[in-house]
Amino acid sequence: MYNFLPIAYFQNQFIPFTEAKLSIATHALHYGTAAFGGMRGIPNPQDETEILLFRLDNHCKRLSNSARFLHLDLPAEKIKETIIEFVKKNRPTSSFYIRPFVYTSDLGISPRLHNIDKDFLVYGLELGDYLSPSGVSCRFSSWYRQEDRSFPLRGKISGAYITSSLAKTEAVESGFDESILLNSQGKISEASGMNIFIVRNGQIITPGFEQDILEGITRDSVLTIAKDLGIPTVERPVDKSELFIADEVFLSGTAAKIVPVNRVENYVMPETRPISEKLREKLTAITENRDPNYKHWVFPISI
Repeated sequence: MYNFLPIAYFQNQFIPFTEAKLSIATHALHYGTAAFGGMRGIPNPQDETEILLFRLDNHCKRLSNSARFLHLDLPAEKIKETIIEFVKKNRPTSSFYIRPFVYTSDLGISPRLHNIDKDFLVYGLELGDYLSPSGVSCRFSSWYRQEDRSFPLRGKISGAYITSSLAKTEAVESGFDESILLNSQGKISEASGMNIFIVRNGQIITPGFEQDILEGITRDSVLTIAKDLGIPTVERPVDKSELFIADEVFLSGTAAKIVPVNRVENYVMPETRPISEKLREKLTAITENRDPNYKHWVFPISI
């Protein structure tokens, strides 16, 4: 059961979350014509009068770009201002997750993006660990990741997540925690809602954008941190068999942060994972504003 933050932004105003209601005829509900973002925030461990948001500007820019696929001009600055005010009104006291959402709000039955009303809302919920920090088991999904030629994968479009939902349920119902999707070329793409990395011979390897992945903000953070630590990184196609012989495998995402993979299908991964552990410790320090070199990634909000 989720504990939702008490105040939501809905139809251009801040109202109690329980009063933010949509019609069953809402266009986006039927056609997946929506886009969303997701960002984490925490109370500052060193200052109880501050809330810290991780890479706020990047998240706002990505949602603004996603809105363009829906033929909506939603400036990143507008999203940012709304989220800042949202946090100030809710004053969260524990780790939380913010979900800004852009959608076609008309009550209609014609699948289209022209001549139709759109709207923007924000809500949030308390959120600890999305996946077990001790690690997860993964299976390869029988469902394939969509191709960018048939779906705008550079945006977080809600309709795309039917594939993620099918893959996640397939994994859980067959005894695994998470799924790994291949793309149409048979290469590794991503997990159900996270990017994937492997480590081989001290080098971090992850599928590039041409592999139909989401442009993950945590993914970008991992690559930047690794390079700053002097860990070699490469973005390239990854074969299915490479996961079985990798020294480490881990997933990254806003909700999941960095989570190690303990098992892929019936292959057990090594218990020692020095690189992913170092990255996770570094990312935690950054999000808690304890690393002066990455202060530009952390947005403090006084409450």
